[in-house]
Amino acid sequence: MKGESSYVPPRYIPLDQLDLETESVPRNEERSGAASVVGDGPAQWSSGICACCDDMQSCCIGLFCPCYLFGKNAEFLGSGTLIGSCATHFILWALVNTVCCCLTDGILLGLPGCFVACYACGYRRVLREKYNLQEAPCGDLVTHFFCHLCASCQEYREIRERSGDSNSPDLKLAVVTAPPVQTMESGNTE
Repeated sequence: MKGESSYVPPRYIPLDQLDLETESVPRNEERSGAASVVGDGPAQWSSGICACCDDMQSCCIGLFCPCYLFGKNAEFLGSGTLIGSCATHFILWALVNTVCCCLTDGILLGLPGCFVACYACGYRRVLREKYNLQEAPCGDLVTHFFCHLCASCQEYREIRERSGDSNSPDLKLAVVTAPPVQTMESGNTE
């Protein structure tokens, strides 16, 4: 943030609630040229870093299986596959953490957090660049080092919010609409 201390977290609206005020504010995709204007800075995140419990789906997935949530984020960003990113996250987080804890009697318990933070901050940077988001609440590396699970949940919520389908658990599902009602008429025109 380069010395800026005037960050004000955005007002968070849970994804399953409708707020009429937010419908009148255009999204970043609808303001096509707004990001190129010199005076228009980065956009705010749609939810705060500590708003995990407002979206219980991402909260539970992030708490009990953070490697899967991280893999889904990486897959959506096009920076990796679900299996590859999930496995890498699992190796860096769980296995290295266990080995460091066992071999050093718990002294180097925090060491794997460095590896995961270095790996995950790149994905957060890609997400911020894709949606022109602020580097908030602090730098990407620091955010993932101290609040990795919350940061992964925030990224997941942001992807769901910005993808336009906040209720879909899988962002790659095809949208299928039913055809209009058709009726059969008899061929007799007497």
